[in-house]
Amino acid sequence: MPNREKFMELALELAEGGYGRVAPNPLVGAVVVRDGRIVGTGCHEVFGGPHAEANALSAAGEKARGADLYVTLEPCRHQGKTPPCTDAIVKAGVARVFYGTRDRHPPASGGLEILSTAGISVEGPVLEERCLEINAPFFKHIATGKPLVLAKWAMTLDGKLASSTGESRWISSDASRRLVHEWRGRAGAVLAGIGTVLADNPLLNCRAPDLPDPLRVILDAGCRTPPSSRLFEPDPEKPGAARVLICAAEGAPADKVRALQGAGAEVIMLPANAGKISLTAVLDDLGRRGVNLVLVEGGSEVLGSFFDAGLIDRVLVFIAPKLVGGRAAKPALGGEGLPKMLDAAILRSLKNYRLEGDVVVEGKIGSWEWAEPVKKA
Repeated sequence: MPNREKFMELALELAEGGYGRVAPNPLVGAVVVRDGRIVGTGCHEVFGGPHAEANALSAAGEKARGADLYVTLEPCRHQGKTPPCTDAIVKAGVARVFYGTRDRHPPASGGLEILSTAGISVEGPVLEERCLEINAPFFKHIATGKPLVLAKWAMTLDGKLASSTGESRWISSDASRRLVHEWRGRAGAVLAGIGTVLADNPLLNCRAPDLPDPLRVILDAGCRTPPSSRLFEPDPEKPGAARVLICAAEGAPADKVRALQGAGAEVIMLPANAGKISLTAVLDDLGRRGVNLVLVEGGSEVLGSFFDAGLIDRVLVFIAPKLVGGRAAKPALGGEGLPKMLDAAILRSLKNYRLEGDVVVEGKIGSWEWAEPVKKA
């Protein structure tokens, strides 16, 4: 692997340190290299805190003068909660900047031109596909105002989410469930329907160490969520009360709304049709809250509704080597479905791997125009 890809690979690994903590800002990692040796590293650690470049340059100190800086995203040029990264780079005396991909956020983009004008050599993109991938939620959020939708489900080899009696614990392996908890910690929100709440009484928290709990979003047109639900249980390992958002239909029973508010939920009234909450309205609301990644965990009808509406951007599927059969057993995707096999959604950028006995499949759906490479001006 060429050195510049090796150092960008490290910057990408560092960027992951911001998962669950920097949204709606992007995940960014940075590495300072002098004479082929790493002299400073950093990432964007928390929303409102110093950016990756500032942290890496601070770690490098005087060794940053004349050095190379590798950064996964074009350095910002604007004053936000922190000063422009371009100012810090110029002041540090960096000789060259290798970038992963251009920024799409208008106030921040244009940093490469500022660095070039200041006499700093700019080279890239480097490992652009991976740098685009890690910040797909950020890019979608700034382009559309909505979060990226990651649909997750675990199913048997014959495509069932549960047995004919509705029992679903546990389909996937311990290792698969640990990965799901990691994704809950990475996402700003995890979403399920009232059917899942009533059937499973889930916590929907994140039990991965060092990752925060997501906002727990429930599609519940009639406010049927029990105030005694485990959703409201605080996590003894993490500070603060559980954050629960109930998406109810306009005109939901006032007494039930008050009961849920008394249990600690925030209840919002959204448009609904035939008892189903508008999913676009839900995503718009989450986007306004700064959520740029939502993990949709189902069940079958919720997943099917997102699929029918063309709102799923990515899937994460756990396939267990089990068979349960039964025509009454729920399939992974309910809803209306597509009428012709020629219309079937085809996954792109496929990844598949094993976790204990399970096969895990990841892939993209849709065009992802908001994550296309941007040409250098």
